[in-house]
Amino acid sequence: MPSQRTFANEKQGYSTNDKAFWQALIALTVASIMTFSNIYMIQPILPLFSRQFDVSPTASSLLVSLTILSLIIGLLFFGLISDRWGRGWLMKATILGSMLPLLAMIFAQSFSQLLVLRFIQGFFVAGLPAAAIAYIGEEFEERSVRIGIAFYIASNAVGGMFGRVFVGYLTDVTSWQTALGLLFGIEVIFFVAFMSLLPKSRNFVTSELPIKEDLTMMFIHLKNKNLIPAFYMGVVIQLIFTGIWTYLPFYLNGEPFTLTIGSITLAYFAYGLGMLSSPIASKLSLSFGIDKIVTINVCLMFIGLMMTAVPSVTVIYLGLGILCLGFFVVHSMIASCVNQQARHHKGGASSLYLVSYYIGVAGGGTLTGFLWDFLGWYGVLILSLLIIPGLIWGKSTYLKAS
Repeated sequence: MPSQRTFANEKQGYSTNDKAFWQALIALTVASIMTFSNIYMIQPILPLFSRQFDVSPTASSLLVSLTILSLIIGLLFFGLISDRWGRGWLMKATILGSMLPLLAMIFAQSFSQLLVLRFIQGFFVAGLPAAAIAYIGEEFEERSVRIGIAFYIASNAVGGMFGRVFVGYLTDVTSWQTALGLLFGIEVIFFVAFMSLLPKSRNFVTSELPIKEDLTMMFIHLKNKNLIPAFYMGVVIQLIFTGIWTYLPFYLNGEPFTLTIGSITLAYFAYGLGMLSSPIASKLSLSFGIDKIVTINVCLMFIGLMMTAVPSVTVIYLGLGILCLGFFVVHSMIASCVNQQARHHKGGASSLYLVSYYIGVAGGGTLTGFLWDFLGWYGVLILSLLIIPGLIWGKSTYLKAS
């Protein structure tokens, strides 16, 4: 019996000509929108929680950081489970599990209750990202995998944008409880669509190794010289990106801008460029190579970041758009590299990359707060320098190998 790790050349994967390919892509898209809405919906209303519950900006950011901490735990757990027991059922069960805390948050009476519910939600949110990229790698034919991952990453951008804009805007005109209730209603519809459309796994073969050996094989990726710099870049790009978006509401809510939550929410439409840029970059990488595409888009990230230092709302919003364009391309290309470089336990490798990625989210959410407290917006921008050694390291390892 062939093992899960050796069947890749024998599989019959869906191509872009197959109806099931598009059904799977639509299912993963709606699931991704739900998942990333749940992760980031809180960000634009952090100043409101800071005032309502009388906590500092850094303390309010725990509503993001604690969610990410439990998400990291979930990624490690569900990454192992998905390699042993399959992808589809895991995604379905954990998506449902992430919806229930959202409903409970509407009735929360204290900041501590919100923190507990966000921690629980973060654990279950991990199920989709732990299994989705591995599902694409197994169920899509080789040339369609990069396209599938690019569309999935693009839908991450849509989810992050939708959750922030939807909750931020409705909170400004109604209340945060009403906003979360309406978001839950939309997610019920999306969940039914996901359950109906996702094709059953055809190419997954369970691992028959003992759990201890499975764990050893999963963590051996941390010794792979082509994956370590990819994991580092996962930390760095999200550390920068999350730091920007977490403290943007405080930056624009203060002097000299004094924008309302509703006006600040408009900035999150910049995520729309991430939705467009990832699939386009995926096609371009087939012609020009991942190395060049990543380098160009890291430069775009720098340009966008520097533009946010200009004291003009128009320039800041344009800079955020350029930042999103570059970020989502870099993220999707590195995720593709990890999937390509991992020769076994692909679910585990994807989970380890996402763990590094979400370590960056946690750091960007709360640790960046100390830079914000002491240096303001310029302190947040200083973090961008960390990406330079990551790019140089990557160009000599995983980018070159891919």
